Amino acid sequence: MHAPTIGFLGGGRVVRIFLEGWARARQMPARIVVADPNAETLSKLKARFPAIETTADLALAAAQDVVFLATHPPVLAEAAGRAVTALQPTAILVSLAPKFTLAKLSALLGGFARIARANPNAPSAVGAGFNPIVYGPALSGTDRATVATLFAPLGDNPEVSEEKIEAFAVFTAMGPTYLWFQMQALRELAVSFGLSEAEANAGLKRMVCGAARTLVDSGMSPAEVMDLVPVKPLAEMEPQVLEFYRTRIPALFQKIKP
Repeated sequence: MHAPTIGFLGGGRVVRIFLEGWARARQMPARIVVADPNAETLSKLKARFPAIETTADLALAAAQDVVFLATHPPVLAEAAGRAVTALQPTAILVSLAPKFTLAKLSALLGGFARIARANPNAPSAVGAGFNPIVYGPALSGTDRATVATLFAPLGDNPEVSEEKIEAFAVFTAMGPTYLWFQMQALRELAVSFGLSEAEANAGLKRMVCGAARTLVDSGMSPAEVMDLVPVKPLAEMEPQVLEFYRTRIPALFQKIKP
């Protein structure tokens, strides 16, 4: 498929992530149609990305070559039902929602099987995403390459098995939310201590990336890594934070599993 046209069913945050990533990489597809019933949502997207087309008609977006199903799970079935008659037989549909398996999506779409599933994460907006993809068996190698090419400007897009996609949803897709508020607090404190904003930003990026690499790539055990810094100002709070991780995130995982 050469230079595919793109349709988004839904115009929320995940669409903004895609558009930001493509625009930043200067690889914006030539035609993008975003459909959403919320006029204000569409207006904001159009103001930010003037080249896109916006509409309240889901069928118009569903008539494109690659269609991203970008709605929240509670309204996904309704959106799929309204769009199914407009899907081209050669189209590729990429669902961005957890919980709905390839089989369930195909049933909602009247047997349409040219489907992939993906879990985009927010760092895709700056080309640093981790976006696992599940390809349905009806998609050819060329189809898969088409989808991978669209994800490439956003970061990594490994192919994964479908039974792992919800795990990635709570890990990599939602993961930044577990860390961002802490990172922002550290950045603000660094400036309050006398660092310039540029110094604080540079230090934060290197510290966070380096900390992750040390934990994953050093060859040391987690305990050895965590013992590298002797002063731990928040040590007494660690049990409470870990309890949140060990209770709330598994509960969320169970909620979104098919």
